[in-house]
Amino acid sequence: MRKNLFNVNCKTLNPIKIEMNMKNIYSFSKLLLASLIILSFVSCHNRTSRNNVSLTGWSSKDKKAAGFMGEAKYKGQKAPPGMVLIEGGTFTMGHVQDDVMFDWNTTPVKQQVRSFYLDETEVTNAEYLFYLEWIEKVFPPSDENYKNIYQSAVPDTLVWRDVLGFNELLTENYLRHPSYADYPVVGVSWIQANQYCKWRTDRVNEKILMDKDILNPVFELDSMDIKGKHFSTDPYLANPYLLFEGDSTIWKNKGEFKDRFPKTSDGILSPKFRLPTESEWEYAAKAEIENREYNNTRGRKKYSWNSKYTRNKSKKFRGDQLANFKQGKGDYSGIAGWSNDGADITIAVKSYDPNAFGLYDMSGNVAEWVADVYRPIIDNDANDFNYFRGNIFTKKMIDQEGKVVMVDDNSIEYDTLDNGNIVPKALPGTLKYIPITKRDAYMRNNYEKAYNIDSKDGDLASTKVYYKNEDELETKPRMYNSPIKPREIGESGFIMQKYDTEHRTTLISDKSRVYKGGSWKDREYWLDPSQRRYLPEYMATNYIGFRCATDRLGPMTYKRRKPTTTKPRY
Repeated sequence: MRKNLFNVNCKTLNPIKIEMNMKNIYSFSKLLLASLIILSFVSCHNRTSRNNVSLTGWSSKDKKAAGFMGEAKYKGQKAPPGMVLIEGGTFTMGHVQDDVMFDWNTTPVKQQVRSFYLDETEVTNAEYLFYLEWIEKVFPPSDENYKNIYQSAVPDTLVWRDVLGFNELLTENYLRHPSYADYPVVGVSWIQANQYCKWRTDRVNEKILMDKDILNPVFELDSMDIKGKHFSTDPYLANPYLLFEGDSTIWKNKGEFKDRFPKTSDGILSPKFRLPTESEWEYAAKAEIENREYNNTRGRKKYSWNSKYTRNKSKKFRGDQLANFKQGKGDYSGIAGWSNDGADITIAVKSYDPNAFGLYDMSGNVAEWVADVYRPIIDNDANDFNYFRGNIFTKKMIDQEGKVVMVDDNSIEYDTLDNGNIVPKALPGTLKYIPITKRDAYMRNNYEKAYNIDSKDGDLASTKVYYKNEDELETKPRMYNSPIKPREIGESGFIMQKYDTEHRTTLISDKSRVYKGGSWKDREYWLDPSQRRYLPEYMATNYIGFRCATDRLGPMTYKRRKPTTTKPRY
């Protein structure tokens, strides 16, 4: 038998044999090292050629020398501030256990969710106050042109009032007092939450450009009058000189980009922030990833944590509640000296352990707005990929000269909501968007019109007169007999506040938005991420807050995991 070169027995081998074996080992090591160097060189060569040579044969240097954009130095998308990556996947959306309310509005359906980023906590009072300060500074309420902008962003602090309760101090202190700085903001309507998401997009991208030495800090420029002027992402991408009335002093030497402004193709700007869709929020709250076994999920989760009970099992905190919610009639926190959830109303974010995705308070503390319009049934046959109801397709408004239209002090438009609040349709300094036309959707097979909120559940095609054209009808048929607010203009020029006097059978309408998760005011039944409720988009409560989401671009995850079909075969 041939002896193993590496199995050397000093008692049986003489020095000559040992020396010969050592020479063989040395030769083998040199051969192995040379092979690794060659493989490494080939690998690098292949990777370099794959990245730098295009289908036309033009290298990145060739493109730049001819005045074209070369390849971006893109190293992948970074998680936005305060957000965590939620790796997408398939899950069962809807309730899997209790339905004691007999709403039958959470029928289980199989859904696929794409990867996205989500705030690890709800937006706090401190973060929202920065938003209010910014609005007040850029659009001062004392100016006649902006008097309604600031007020439209202020949360409704009177939501704490109760006709048979004493909460007046909360109406005065909850939003602004530093004691509640890290508490989730409440009294915010769905419309206000969406406006915050848009504002956050601009502030994040503004900070990115400042850190890249492209944009000067506009609030630090003594020569800059910032009233009515601000950085906005959409105008910047259309034409950077649309911002600040074309004042070039706001721009630096463009940093590493030298003679041009960075664009979307450079990959440094953040995608738009928004409210999460209902399917995204529920998927993130359930966090079934901790029950994964290979490509299957084992068991069913009732809450955002991995247990069917609400109390802590650990020795140190045994018996304490795992979330902030109402224990029972007249019991919001437990007995003094042994508070089992630590709060009688809301509590500071991160007071409880996160779920498997690293998200805090997905069950309890405050319920949260999501983007969807409410309908009793989610139609799995209609769409099982990134489900969302609420699309209104728009486009940038273009003037007769072919230029994008900016909203300014003279063209700002306001809308009066059903509850009488006045809100701007778009802030000055942003681009104006309008719904797409039938011509824009001509011969498309994926959509036919701009307004798709009531698609397949409330639109003309889903009624008994489906065969008619909307232009032929004097009044559009209504599937849901929800209240209608009369809109009559009084002598003062304001809409007269009147209630609908007709008999109605439901509150479901195209303005009803979904909110998810239990709150400090709810019993444990509502802590189940599958449960869903709704409220008009212009209303607010003392138990609904929100958190922002944004898209994950490129690969689903940070992990460099490849399907088995891409593995090399020998």
